[in-house]
Amino acid sequence: QVQLVESGGGLVQAGDSLRLSCAASGGTLSVSGMGWFRQAPGKEREFVATISWSSGNQYYADSVKGRFTISRDNAKKTVYLQMNSLKPEDTAVYYCAAGFPRRTVVSNTGEYDYWGQGTQVTVSS
Repeated sequence: QVQLVESGGGLVQAGDSLRLSCAASGGTLSVSGMGWFRQAPGKEREFVATISWSSGNQYYADSVKGRFTISRDNAKKTVYLQMNSLKPEDTAVYYCAAGFPRRTVVSNTGEYDYWGQGTQVTVSS
């Protein structure tokens, strides 16, 4: 059973940076991609970014393009989300996900089989 554990969340001010990490453990990580979603209070979970485990191809939501960068370390079975120029609207619980997301629907939560427990990111104005 694959387990995903996020870390790196916290309280920052607008314009600051944070780096989230997601480490996979508990079994053979036979997935094709890992990504990040977020959920703000009263809102649906939304796609942030995903990365192909083999090719390294990256996909981003328009709202974070140019500010967030997703990367992975295959040897450590870890994916990262570098978040720069944070805004108050980035405040949410950030979830790591892993699965076999098809390229044209990487933003769909149903494409992912494994989820972490989430880490809170709060950006004050």
